[in-house]
Amino acid sequence: MREATYDRNSNLNKANAYLMKEISEATPQKLIIKIYDLAIVCYQKGDFAKANRAVTELINALNFSDEKAKEISFGLLRLYQFTQEQARKGNLEVSIKILQELRDTWSLVFSRQSSSNK
Repeated sequence: MREATYDRNSNLNKANAYLMKEISEATPQKLIIKIYDLAIVCYQKGDFAKANRAVTELINALNFSDEKAKEISFGLLRLYQFTQEQARKGNLEVSIKILQELRDTWSLVFSRQSSSNK
């Protein structure tokens, strides 16, 4: 039994090390996508606390100081707050759908940015 626990902990430590390396080397764009993924998966699993923290991180990433980004940031803030409110009311499908659509849109924007920078 003790060996099984050691093997499991060893595998967990390797997975955590891999994840930490992946996160530390990720671009800001990839991190945003990962946060969307985390929020979506946590809502799907019913882990509201973790999903709420992920959405809060998305809120914290908004840029209100740049005039060009301000309007978009306020729109996203309202959407993020709406997803949190819908989740509190038990409307998880609404929250998941909004976050999935935002994630897909950002992913498309980031991939187009990446191709135009080459």
